[in-house]
Amino acid sequence: MELDRKTLLLAYRRMRTIRAFEEKLAELSLAGKLPGFLHLYAGEEATAVGVCIQLADDDYVASTHRGHGHCIAKGVNPVGMMAELYGKRTGLCKGKGGSMHIADLDLGMLGANGIVGAGIPLATGAGLTARVKESGQVAVSFFGDGASNQGSFHEALNLASIWNLPVLYVAENNGYGEATPAEYHMRVRDVATRAAAYEIPGIIADGMDFFDVYEKAGEAIARAREGQGPTLLECKTYRYYGHYVGDPLTYRTKEEAEEVRQQRDPLELFERRAVEEMGLLTADELREADAEAQAVIAEAVDFAEASQEPSPEDVLTDVYVSYRGSSDA
Repeated sequence: MELDRKTLLLAYRRMRTIRAFEEKLAELSLAGKLPGFLHLYAGEEATAVGVCIQLADDDYVASTHRGHGHCIAKGVNPVGMMAELYGKRTGLCKGKGGSMHIADLDLGMLGANGIVGAGIPLATGAGLTARVKESGQVAVSFFGDGASNQGSFHEALNLASIWNLPVLYVAENNGYGEATPAEYHMRVRDVATRAAAYEIPGIIADGMDFFDVYEKAGEAIARAREGQGPTLLECKTYRYYGHYVGDPLTYRTKEEAEEVRQQRDPLELFERRAVEEMGLLTADELREADAEAQAVIAEAVDFAEASQEPSPEDVLTDVYVSYRGSSDA
């Protein structure tokens, strides 16, 4: 996809919508208005959007417990997402999925996942489906640096390599596996080096720079569509909030986080490049997009708060049971 004005403006809108969505969730959660655990994506917007803006609606994405950003980047409606987080019947999953299991199959969003690394084999299976059907679809798996230590990661990359599957594995290395610094839970410096064990490309991108992610993800997606197999793309990024809302953040300093915000904020880096260097967008256009994002989030909150709670009978719907009959039959 060419980086023209239209594409750039869409990319910025999605990045800004992710930031506004997550900041509002932090506010609502701390005010006691939202049920359940929240893991916020703010700070990592360039990675999700740099990848997902190049995908078609029918391409697949398997997400993580930190999945709101992936959903919005894939084009999922923030209004339905907010209702889902409120646990309302009008939510994308009728209030039954919540933050860590939000999904929209119509847009290829296979779902967030509360189990570390569990989305990796799901994307691999989706890639196998695409290959068998010769559909031309691509599957993307997002996961954190900690998930690259899971057996599911290594098993999936091995199979994808053997079967030459159209899968892009995106390691979002934000420097911490929950509260554990990456240098403590990995001997290797870069997750991308693990690609060598499966003889697939291992690439590193600046996950705070939309343009770097866009270029390197685009090459990997094109390779996958052309039948050249999987790629492991490591995006070096940073989460602004803790592992979860309410995290005391005793494992990193305020100065560390503030330095990243001031020097490497993905939205500011985007504006500097698109407006000042490329001259394809104007500051006024971006301020208009900022206002639009805030309006969408305000609408989403109003809709969610006005929506109906699920009824007790709803617990019996959307439940699937495999029945094989009596063993005495």
